[in-house]
Order: sequence, then structure tokens, then C-alpha cells
Amino acid sequence: MSFITSIGASIFSDLSVYNGTTTDFSTTDTQAEFEALFTTEDVTPGATTFQRLKNIREYPPMGVPPNVVNVPVYGQKSSQQIQAQSDAPSMEIQLNYVASDWAPVAGRIGAMVGDGLQHVFRFALLNSEPTGTGNSKYASTVGGIGTRENACFYWIGKLDALMVNPSLSDATTATLTITVQSKFYGAYTI
Repeated sequence: MSFITSIGASIFSDLSVYNGTTTDFSTTDTQAEFEALFTTEDVTPGATTFQRLKNIREYPPMGVPPNVVNVPVYGQKSSQQIQAQSDAPSMEIQLNYVASDWAPVAGRIGAMVGDGLQHVFRFALLNSEPTGTGNSKYASTVGGIGTRENACFYWIGKLDALMVNPSLSDATTATLTITVQSKFYGAYTI
């Protein structure tokens, strides 16, 4: 299989977070290690479980931020650009707010917001929604995302804040802030 080979929209996107029992990700840095964390979708933590962030309205840009700084130079009309150290970005995800999805129940995504723990995230771009069934439909393994033409990005981060935006004229939305604690790994393609 090959991934998208022409210009077009991302037909299906998925953002998932690992909620299993592993909490030390200091040596997690290969495609196989990341994929092993996303084998079973579940609502309660287990050895290798993950949850999908649903009802997302808008994704921010994904990937490595630029590490360029503009430096003014005396006597020149334009500044120079030099390479510098880039800061790990924070990303804000806009989503339709469904209160039951964000209840602070142990093992659910709502309980991870502000818990101070690092979690592994997977962002997948696909040509179409996976056709599998059950708790492996969105898994990184065969039968799920792993069988579809895709590109996956992985990173380690924290779910730091969830701010609800009430509206009288539109759906109630929320802004989820994820702080990135590692570099981006990928895009791994199938």
C-alpha cells in the first residue's frame, strides 16, 4: 500500500492518547515501541490501552516547529535569520464539548487533564476511516489503522487544560491544551 500520492484534503484524522499502566516513556523512541502502545482501544486503563479524542472540530499544525530567529543587524535594511533552539510547542485542539466524554472518571481522558503525568499521543492521517470492528478498529495493528494507508505522528505530552466555551448561537465547544514534552516522531507511513 502507498500513502496519499496526490494533493488533497486529509479525508480522515484521528488523535488518540495512551492511557495504559506504563508511565516511563524515557526510552520510547521507535515506531514499533509507539505502535505497541496503541493496540487496544478501551475506556479503562490496562496494560496497552488507548482512548480516542472524539468530536474534534479543528486540529493545529503538527510537526517540528521552526528553529529560526530573526536578528536585526545594525546598518542593514533587513534582519538576518539564524538557527536557534526551538521551544517545544503547546497545541490547542478545538472540539465540540460533550460533558460525559470529559467527566473526571479514573482511567478516562477527563481524569488525565491536569494530572501532571506524561502521556503518549498518536495523530493519524488516513485516506479513509478504518473498517475494523471492536476495540481494534483504531489500533496501530493489522485490522485497524495499521492496515489502512496512513501517516502517524507520535509524541509525549501532557493534557494541561480544558476550557469550555459556552455559546448561545452554536454548539458548546472546548479548547484542549496539550503541552509537548518530546520531539515529534514520524511521520511513519504505511
